[in-house]
Amino acid sequence: MGVSINWLKDYVDFDWSPEDLAHHLTMAGIEVESIDVIGDDHVLELDLTPNRGDCLGMINLARELAAIQGKKVKIPEVHVEENEEDIQQYIDVEIKNPDLCRRYAARMVKNVTIKPSPDWMQKRLIASGIRPINNVVDITNFVLLETNQPLHAFDYDLLGEQKKIIVRTARAGESIVTLDDIERSLSTDMLLITESDQPVALAGIMGGQNSEIQENTTRVLIESACFNGVNIRRTSRQLALRSDSSIRFEKGVDINGILYAADRAAQLIAELGDGEVVGGVVDCYPDPQLPIHVSLRPQRVNQLLGTELDKDTIRSLIQRLDFRISEEEGVFKVYIPTYRSDITMEVDLIEEVARLYGYDKIPAVLPHMRTTQGGLDPYQRFIERIKTILSAQLYEVVNYSFISPKYFSMLQIPEDDKLRDIVRIANPLSEEYSVMRTLLLPGLLDTMSRNLARKNDNLAMFEVGSVFYPSADNLPDEVRKVAAIVAGKTESNWVQNAVNMDFFYLKGIVERLLHKLGIPAASWVESKEPYYHPGRSAMIVVEDRVIGTMGEIHPAVRAEFDIRPRACAFELDIKSLFALSRNPTMRQEIARYPSIERDLAIIVDDNIKAVDMLTLIKEHGQPLLQDVVVFDIYTGDQVPEGAKSVAFRLTFQSTERTLNEEEVNVCMEKIMQALADKMEAELR
Repeated sequence: MGVSINWLKDYVDFDWSPEDLAHHLTMAGIEVESIDVIGDDHVLELDLTPNRGDCLGMINLARELAAIQGKKVKIPEVHVEENEEDIQQYIDVEIKNPDLCRRYAARMVKNVTIKPSPDWMQKRLIASGIRPINNVVDITNFVLLETNQPLHAFDYDLLGEQKKIIVRTARAGESIVTLDDIERSLSTDMLLITESDQPVALAGIMGGQNSEIQENTTRVLIESACFNGVNIRRTSRQLALRSDSSIRFEKGVDINGILYAADRAAQLIAELGDGEVVGGVVDCYPDPQLPIHVSLRPQRVNQLLGTELDKDTIRSLIQRLDFRISEEEGVFKVYIPTYRSDITMEVDLIEEVARLYGYDKIPAVLPHMRTTQGGLDPYQRFIERIKTILSAQLYEVVNYSFISPKYFSMLQIPEDDKLRDIVRIANPLSEEYSVMRTLLLPGLLDTMSRNLARKNDNLAMFEVGSVFYPSADNLPDEVRKVAAIVAGKTESNWVQNAVNMDFFYLKGIVERLLHKLGIPAASWVESKEPYYHPGRSAMIVVEDRVIGTMGEIHPAVRAEFDIRPRACAFELDIKSLFALSRNPTMRQEIARYPSIERDLAIIVDDNIKAVDMLTLIKEHGQPLLQDVVVFDIYTGDQVPEGAKSVAFRLTFQSTERTLNEEEVNVCMEKIMQALADKMEAELR
């Protein structure tokens, strides 16, 4: 950015040489790259940090210079002489996308004479690298450079008949011819300024050729607005079109300085274009923004900077920035003007104190801090243990936390599902990485698809990572999960042949993981996740708590990811695992007394779940029942229609004595009676 020293002196007094001025600005954090001579003026070329976009305006830069010297900035006073008409008779404004246009104001000047701007204005524009065009266009550029607020001037008579400005996103197939005489095709996320349905400007970037100021223009509509910087940056990049306006919107403008800029431009057009300002202003401001306040502790200032500044000195430095400040119980409350959007927390204010006090005055002092021995906390050690256990059978992968919204449709997740309640990235690199993931499965499926395309047919992978959900607080809720996916066969070796990695193989991995973590045995309950195969999926339940899901990937989902072989996956909640984990028994005494096994085959209704039968058997088989497993499920001949036969193997054992047949018979009768009473089971 080029800064005319002669122009800068209009807003703040100083008698430094150009070299001294450059030194003082650089030492205050506003780096001056070079000094150029243009006629009788010197121009400073600034290299601003991304957070100081406010210094793209001369008045804000003058504020910095005034603060460095402890002087006051001279802001031009605006007195707009209006006629008795009402601007509401000329124009109306509607914002369709308030998230992309937070404020839109319009001023009207009539009876304007288009002519060259005065020499003093042209010199200032040329020094800043802008070519003079005519008085109206030059004034909008002049006010932009002065206030850091982009403006646009429309020829009012070239707007449509309805005279209603609508701020909306472009429609599919829509285009606009911009001021550089190029027709640009628009995507549906690009913001437009339209008169009714006719695009007249590419919001925040460039005006349309169909409404530009002409030599015979007499009525001028001035636009002063605040557009979403992320949207402007994305549009500018997609169209390869960058302007002085778009640069400022990308870095952020003062939403509460919009009216001042509009009034300043209207006043200058009236004065330099022999026009008259129509009474009133159209100001569409759906959600007014108030200045924030930030607490500042003097002791924290000295702690971070290594200084010994007293409260009066700190207060004086803050007041030099024109920030309002009060004190409550030894803590400063500083009210931040909206043009300083870079200051949001205490450390930002401490940086301001350091800048104005002088970095060269801050002593070199080692910070006082306590050293503590590093190490993992129990939760972190638990996560590492999960990785160690799974690494015995699976390869660990790491995927991005950013995903594409299209994955939710590929996984067949309904529109109203909570998994679609997503956190969107404010400034994504592309649509492929525009939202935060709410489950780990998309990344695993994508990784599997890429590997299969490279002839890696046997895959067994797991990932430990975070998923994200919107929160009422500023930051989203972050939840740690562990997920795995398998397809193909295991590797064969001299000990064993390759086996299919199917549902039961992965179920064994889950059960082994739970056992190693000291988590009680899980129940497997039918689930209906849309991305799993119907009838081949389950919720994993421990002590009435759902800790995750597992299933075979739905064929339609596999097709979306171009995965041909059958694949199975699970996803578990690590916080739930941690809460259920017990210290696993490292050793157990070998039983001294023999066990007795009994097989039990019963006929029950086909809708009754095996897990419910197992729970009932365990409940009524205590204390002698040590283990029970399902070894057969049968439907067909000798079994009534709508029923099934389920066979269990029960193991009885005592740690105190050898059991006899009568004791086991009593337990079996109790179990059978409970099954008959609760599930109408019949002995087969």
